[in-house]
Amino acid sequence: MEKEKEVEVVGLMISLYCRKKHGSKKGTLCPDCQALLDYAAFRRSVCPHGDKKPFCSNCPIHCYKPDMKEKIRAVMRFSGPRMLLHHPIIACSHLIETKREKRKLKNKAKKEASNVR
Repeated sequence: MEKEKEVEVVGLMISLYCRKKHGSKKGTLCPDCQALLDYAAFRRSVCPHGDKKPFCSNCPIHCYKPDMKEKIRAVMRFSGPRMLLHHPIIACSHLIETKREKRKLKNKAKKEASNVR
């Protein structure tokens, strides 16, 4: 996924989380959520995979610090299901792309296993 698009999706998820959990107004983030978004955008900008990067859940490199990783997990766990209501097209395309990535990884692992024998 393109860097800009991925940061936009994470931003939407963080915004939804912040509105529902911290009571911020639409279009604004509390300082903690803004720091998380800035951190996610920075980490994405320096990702060695570039635009061929898989979603973090499928990535072999985990580049988030443990505390930020837990924060983004909480956001994803909360916002993920709610994205179907607030941003259904983005949510559906994300689900499809996640399934596609997992299938590619599974096929790659099968291929490598058969080459070892």
